[in-house]
Parts: sequence; C-alpha cells; structure tokens
Amino acid sequence: MSHNLFETFAAKMRECAEADFITTRDGRRYRYADALTISAQLAGALTELGVKQGDRVAVQVDKSPEAILLYLACLRIGGVYLPLNTGYTGDEIRYFLNDAEPALFVCRPKLLDEAQALAAETGCPAVATLGSAADGSLMETAQAATPREDIVALGERDLAAILYTSGTTGRSKGAMLTHKTSPLTPKPWPKRGTSALMIG
Repeated sequence: MSHNLFETFAAKMRECAEADFITTRDGRRYRYADALTISAQLAGALTELGVKQGDRVAVQVDKSPEAILLYLACLRIGGVYLPLNTGYTGDEIRYFLNDAEPALFVCRPKLLDEAQALAAETGCPAVATLGSAADGSLMETAQAATPREDIVALGERDLAAILYTSGTTGRSKGAMLTHKTSPLTPKPWPKRGTSALMIG
C-alpha cells in the first residue's frame, strides 16, 4: 500500500473536479481538475530537469497558484519540497543549498543570474525559474514535457517536505516532514464546490 500523500489529494480532487481549487484577485480560476492536470505537467517538467524520487527541490518564489501546484508535483513523483522564504539573503540561500543538497533550485525569474551562481558554487545541478504570472522556464518546460500522470508509491516514512527553522538559537535546521506527518494538507475539502483558496 502506498502512503504517498498525493494519493489522498488526487482522490478528493477527482470527487470535486469542477469545484474551484484556487481563485486569484486578478480573476484567474483553477478547478481541482486543473490542479490535477497542471501538477502532472509540472511533474513532467521536474522529471525532465532530472528530479528523481527522494530528491530535494528548493523553491524560493513569490506566492502563486503554480507554487502550490509545484508542491503537488513534487509529491506526485516522490520529490521533497523545500520552500525558502523570499526574504532570505544570498548567504542564507547558500547555506540552505549546501545543507539540503537539492537536485533543483526554482527561483524568481529576476534572480536567475544570482541563483545560477549559487547553484554552481554549491553543486546544485539544475536551476529553473517560476514567476507569479504562470511564467518562467519551469512553466515552459512543463508545457513541452510529457505529463506524469502516475503517482509514485511511497512509504509513510518517506519525506514529503523539509521546512527550515528560523534559526533564532543558531543555524537554521531542517524539520523533515514525512508523508505520514506532513501538515501541508488542505482541509476541509469543499462540499459542492463552495470552498477555494484565495491568492493575491
């Protein structure tokens, strides 16, 4: 039996396929069916960029529907989502990349040059960009890649995400969240399409 958290997401999303999953203040609407489709496309992009089961994906981007869908894509293929605050400095990002050893660093488009330099310095093999308007190289790769409709089978102790602490008493430490313990689960699920996330 697989304990991949995305299995739970996918089952509920199919039940609520036509309900709104995310709406933005500028009027963009994403149904649960869209979330399934786009997360599969993003999973295909991650695969194209070399991400495999168990690999970390460091993400320092602005809030957007695609940032949430990237988390779902990581779960889908057994990747480990590593969100990084957009306020972190270059030195802090260098520390996180060295410590977590991600296979991919996803950054804001305007910071691509800095991200590539940090990736080269820390041995991170790939960098992609993701903007708040569904732009960036990651979305371009997703549109061209073969979607990953499969859901990788995982154990309950496999990692889903790593969240770094604030580091108030020293260096930040990564809290490891498994597919059993991850709190990154949207609740409650909508009844008859009445609930949606609002971003913007």
